[in-house]
Amino acid sequence: MIKTSNNSRKNLIIILCLIFGCMLLLCMRMGWIQIVKGGEYSAKAVDQQTRDTPIEAERGVIYDTNGKELAVSVSCYTIWARPSDVKSGETQKEKKENIEKVCTTLSDILDMDYDEVKELVTAEQSIVKIRKGLDKETSDKIRKAELTGIEIAEDTKRSYPLGAFASHTIGSVTDDNTGLSGLELQYNRYLSGVSGRWINYTDTGGNRLSYGKEKYYQAEDGYSIVTTIDQVIQHYTEKAIEQVQKKTSADRVMAIVMSPKTGDILAMAQTPDFDLNNPKTPLDKSEQEKLKGMSDSEKVEYWNKMWRNSLISDVYEPGSTFKLLTTSIALEEDVTDMNDTFTCTGSVNVSGETIHCWRSENPHGTQSLMQAVGNSCNPVFVKLATEIGIDKFYDYLGTFGITGTTGIDFPGEGTAILQDKESAGPVGLATIGFGQGVAVTPIQLITAISSFGNDGKLMKPRLVKELKDSDGNTVEEFGTEVVRQTVSKETADEICDIMEYVVSDGGAGTAAVTGYKVGGKTGTANKVRSDGTGYSEATDSSCIAMAPMDDPQVTVLVIVDNPKGVKFGSAVAGPGVKQILSDTLPYMNVSPNSDNERESNDKKVEVPDVVGQSVSDAIGILGGKSLSYDTDKKEAKKNDFIVTKQYPAAGTKVKKGSRIYLYN
Repeated sequence: MIKTSNNSRKNLIIILCLIFGCMLLLCMRMGWIQIVKGGEYSAKAVDQQTRDTPIEAERGVIYDTNGKELAVSVSCYTIWARPSDVKSGETQKEKKENIEKVCTTLSDILDMDYDEVKELVTAEQSIVKIRKGLDKETSDKIRKAELTGIEIAEDTKRSYPLGAFASHTIGSVTDDNTGLSGLELQYNRYLSGVSGRWINYTDTGGNRLSYGKEKYYQAEDGYSIVTTIDQVIQHYTEKAIEQVQKKTSADRVMAIVMSPKTGDILAMAQTPDFDLNNPKTPLDKSEQEKLKGMSDSEKVEYWNKMWRNSLISDVYEPGSTFKLLTTSIALEEDVTDMNDTFTCTGSVNVSGETIHCWRSENPHGTQSLMQAVGNSCNPVFVKLATEIGIDKFYDYLGTFGITGTTGIDFPGEGTAILQDKESAGPVGLATIGFGQGVAVTPIQLITAISSFGNDGKLMKPRLVKELKDSDGNTVEEFGTEVVRQTVSKETADEICDIMEYVVSDGGAGTAAVTGYKVGGKTGTANKVRSDGTGYSEATDSSCIAMAPMDDPQVTVLVIVDNPKGVKFGSAVAGPGVKQILSDTLPYMNVSPNSDNERESNDKKVEVPDVVGQSVSDAIGILGGKSLSYDTDKKEAKKNDFIVTKQYPAAGTKVKKGSRIYLYN
């Protein structure tokens, strides 16, 4: 028997201890992996073997009231990366080569920064979106490159067939097809739909397993919305305000066209507009250069201002157009009637303060209520507002919706700026009575005045009338809604008569349309300085009109922000209203009045007497007779002077469109 030496025995013991030690460490490591880290590694295994591909829902279409497409979804392609696959390979060298090929190819084809691509494709995520909205040509280039871990999914993106058409109303979406502004934002939850998913299981090479369970969750397409916007009337409106913009060099021009009987917004537009297909780039090249030099925060502020729908979100001082509301309140409360007369002496004293008529040097004298509205005589409206009383006056402002919001289905509706009733006092009430010291949103004013064309019924304005599914079936209807009765039918009819007089014989004649009974009112209000210290020379010049007055079908409001040169609402806004009505009424199949139609065929008209009128009213009166004007533009720019002489003289027969010279 051979005896082992002590050294050999010791070596065997050491080897056995090492083996047992290694086995103990392996057991501990296995326990750590399977017990402590088991859940994490199990999740990673499932993640590596699972292909979860998102399926984006198709966003609903936005239609005009007649079913014409204003916003649609078109096919495009999205590039996805699976970082675990991109970083895969048998060796470190192969892994680096895969990453390098993916980063280089994608950065070249997609014109992206190399480091940006690398950060995305090597992120610690199961799947990463690289770029969406690609065309077929670009996606085919990537497909032919056969990049490891890169997948191409068919997708949709928003497209606006008419570009900048109704841009402030329709609004735009983000890169992820989420509503960003306008109706796209207001109705985003209906339009967006519900995304789907395609889940299947693969081996380490990315090949689908035949025995793995596959799940497919169908995407639910978004609902389409049918708006009240009429594409044709919208086109007429945009064309009209563009022409007003060119003629007046105004900062901007805005317009709303509404159906007084339903509250439907038939058109809504403002300048400058923007291309919905590229909403972050201004159309004006100088503005594009200006935007490039801005900081990120300045760009966001600029975009928000560019996208802002000022007709709903911003306020302006309505000036004399507000006198229609004061008149209606006074008639409804029996403070005055249509047979009442007033004497203008050029000014009126209110609590020790003198409020002047714009015609203080040559007072209006005795006039009827109808004439007072036509003359925009401030002392008359001071008297009416004072006799109504501040409590009753403010109650009616609430009835007309001036103290709240209209509830229109659009994001960011603004509210009027109105003096507090407790602090306004007699002078504050007096100035509000003739349209100063109060600022309203355009949608508030047109909604309130439209009630006169609807027997005194105030309608809730709306922009969307129904939802449709992808098969064209109506899912939900949004009906018209009577909010409240503002004044009696009798009072509403009397205001309509006054409005018609102001167009046919008063200062709103530039809104007259041959062959139709049109009623309206103009307004010219100085704008408050940006620092709040009083009024500037800039104005908000406006005109509001309804037609036909025997059965109103449409109300139009045009606002010209800071026109250059002659600023009167009759000169700058009235022609815009006339153009919109001239195009819209025949399109709506509103037949012209037979008597007015016969008058329209006359080639000559009699020159009206405008001596003694303000130049703003004279412009309107001449416009009502299809006559143009000429005057000292510098003088007219300074003030609303009284016409002391005209040529040709009153009573002269001249051709329609002839120019009448007005002298100070």
